[in-house]
Order: sequence, then C-alpha cells, then structure tokens
Amino acid sequence: MSKDLVVLTDISRTYQKGKEKVEVLHKLDLTIEEGDFLALMGPSGSGKTTLLNMLGGLDKPTSGSVRVGNDELQNMSSSALSRWRANNIGFIFQFYNLLPVLTAQKNVELPLLLTNLNGKERARRAATALSIVGLEDRANHYPRELSGGQEQRVAIARAIVSDPNLLLCDEPTGDLDRETADEILQLLQALNRDHNKTIVMVTHDAQAAEYAKHVLHMDKGTLATEVAA
Repeated sequence: MSKDLVVLTDISRTYQKGKEKVEVLHKLDLTIEEGDFLALMGPSGSGKTTLLNMLGGLDKPTSGSVRVGNDELQNMSSSALSRWRANNIGFIFQFYNLLPVLTAQKNVELPLLLTNLNGKERARRAATALSIVGLEDRANHYPRELSGGQEQRVAIARAIVSDPNLLLCDEPTGDLDRETADEILQLLQALNRDHNKTIVMVTHDAQAAEYAKHVLHMDKGTLATEVAA
C-alpha cells in the first residue's frame, strides 16, 4: 500500500513587488503518494515552478506547511535544508547545468561532494548512475562531446546518484527535439517504474505529460481538476 510522500497544506506564497504584494500560490493543498509520477501543467506565471521550489526546499511558503517524508520544510534552517536536499531530492532542469570543465563522471559525482563518502565510493556510485541512464561508455567525455539528449541523461544520472526519494523536473525536455524528448521521458518512466522514484515534472508539453501517471493543471496559484494520464 502506497504512503504519502508529500503533503502540502494550505500553502500560500506572496512576494513583494515594489509597493504591492503578488500572491503566486493561494491556499493550495496537494498530496503525492510514494511512487507517483505527476505532471504539472499550466500557463506561464501560474505558479508551477514556485510549487516545485517548495517541494525541493528552495523556497518557503508565506503560510501553510510543506511535509516531505517525515520532514516539515518550513521549519528548517537554510543549512539544514541544504543537507536535506543533498540526501532527498534530485533536480533535473531544462538546460542540464553541467560544468563544461568536468567529464560526465565528475559531473555526476558533484552532489556526493556534500556527503562523507570517499573518492572511491563516489566514483562507484557515479558509474552506477551512468549505467542506469545508458551512458557508461561516455563517462570520460566532456559535455561539449555529448549530444543534447546525452547531456540530459548525464543530468539525470547526477540527479539520481544520491538515491533521492523525490525527483523534481522543470521542463526536462524543453530543449530537445521530439524523438530525443521521448527517449528522456521513457527513461523517467523507467526510473519511476523500476526504481520506484517519485517524480514531479513541470511541463508545457501535453505529449510529455502523457508519460506521467497523473496530470494536474495550475492556474493563478491554485490547482484545477486532475486529469488522468
């Protein structure tokens, strides 16, 4: 029986813009079960990325509570959140964010530098992550020597190398052609299905959303009716 991994309760997020306050999230409730693959859709400015940042502890609500696993994120200090993210969250972005001066292997190892693992164990785990995404033969290649799809696979390997509970994907296929995008989405599906990774993916692409188990639409900081994928 699945258990709840994420519980957001009565979340609001307001920013100060000059003299006025802008509410990006409004009294939002959301529960995500362990092992789910959720796609978040909606127009620009609807609050999707802000919500994703809440789940990853990159932003805090103005009011309400964010629970991931057994941790209440709104009560944690910045340093505690940094340690928590290193152990629990994998981020996948549209533009890969790989360091050009490092090989694929070393890029994947980066999150492990925040742990107490020695160099040999970091290398072993990075090699395993690259194998999972099908790039073990590209370990010593630099980003400039890889295709866009391969760069995103390296980014995914980096996201899973610490064996996080939750993968947060912000437009992960937005910079890829359709065929390569589908390959990346199939990889995310496999991580969800075969490795029980819980995935939340922000996307504007209706075809990408079809790979998820559930689709939620956001509008003006609130969640609309769920659509079955």
